[in-house]
Amino acid sequence: MVVFAALGCWQVKRLAWKRDLIARVEQRLAAAPAPAPGPAAWPGLSADEDAYRRVRLGGVFDHRRETLVQAVTDLGPGFWVMTPLRVDQGFTVLVNRGFVPADRVAQSSRTAGLVQGETRIVGLLRLTEPRGGFLRRNQPEAGRWYSRDVAAIARTRGLANVAPYFVDADATANRGGLPRGGLTVVRFANSHLIYALTWFALALFCGGAAVYVLTQGRGDRRKATA
Repeated sequence: MVVFAALGCWQVKRLAWKRDLIARVEQRLAAAPAPAPGPAAWPGLSADEDAYRRVRLGGVFDHRRETLVQAVTDLGPGFWVMTPLRVDQGFTVLVNRGFVPADRVAQSSRTAGLVQGETRIVGLLRLTEPRGGFLRRNQPEAGRWYSRDVAAIARTRGLANVAPYFVDADATANRGGLPRGGLTVVRFANSHLIYALTWFALALFCGGAAVYVLTQGRGDRRKATA
């Protein structure tokens, strides 16, 4: 009973944490974009404090080193186009420029969207995804990417001084319509209340069972001594 009650209390604390996180993310999504964090800020970045911050950055894309990461979106299956952006401050940020369907993977099929020269980007800061996709690990040597692992992509593409995050570009249209940005899904699973009620119910069940056993035992002892 004590263990189940403790688990219920833990889930109540998790519920408060999750609600606070959701509120903070909603505030970030509504805020004006701030400059993308530079090297001095990289060690202090965290998912709780920095994920989904709106940021702005400017620089030049290196389309020769783009990486395609498998994606499933509301538009169907396809790929995210991850392109290095050499920013004005001298470091590199991987930008998820958006989605392309499988039949438009080749750059030759979307040349209009290969922005040349200085460009400006507004988007959401996302932390690296080093564990691969669901049940699938990245295979850099085969060019198969299932998650946006910034360090692995940078290493494979020969990039240096790369930020430990990537940026999901907003819905500003690219020439030719591809890649299609602004498809970031911001959703947090929040089942902590259900879990808490389940643990507390189990605690009450165990407590009731204990009372029944103790009461039944006393009754049996009275009968035995009668």
